Amino acid sequence: MNADKLQELKQLIEFLKENKIASFELESGDEKVRISFGNEAGTLAPAQLSQLSQMLSAQAGTLPAMHAPATPHASPSAAESSASAAPAEEAGLHTVTSPMVGTFYESPSPGAPAFVKPGDQIEAGQVLCIIEAMKLMNDIESDVAGEIVKRLVTNGQPVEYGQALFTVRERS
Repeated sequence: MNADKLQELKQLIEFLKENKIASFELESGDEKVRISFGNEAGTLAPAQLSQLSQMLSAQAGTLPAMHAPATPHASPSAAESSASAAPAEEAGLHTVTSPMVGTFYESPSPGAPAFVKPGDQIEAGQVLCIIEAMKLMNDIESDVAGEIVKRLVTNGQPVEYGQALFTVRERS
């Protein structure tokens, strides 16, 4: 990797950290870059990312700034405010949040009925939806038993880590 590419990678890491983007993947020609923030096996913790950024900075020196990506990303602060606004409106309800960045799907396949809809009684461990992340389909299960009050996202919508997906009235 040449000095220009190292500097671009450093700037990309800083941009992702500043905007609290949890996962990023870029493919350009024969080069691929995948960056995930988190503590899962194989991903770097924020402290490790800072160290990587410092190492890249030391190797690359001062080079021209990288251009911001053309694809707009939703601001995590906007996602957090919408996530906190919904539960505040309906106090006493449990909020099921997204454990990852990805695309929300309400059913197992196009045209199939939704896993759950408002008014459905659910059990802890029941699949509520699918989040697609990096071409992998991840079942999102309920962590409580109760009744689905509201679905807070639409089918096919990109979701952020920690974004509210459903509100559930817990069963006593």
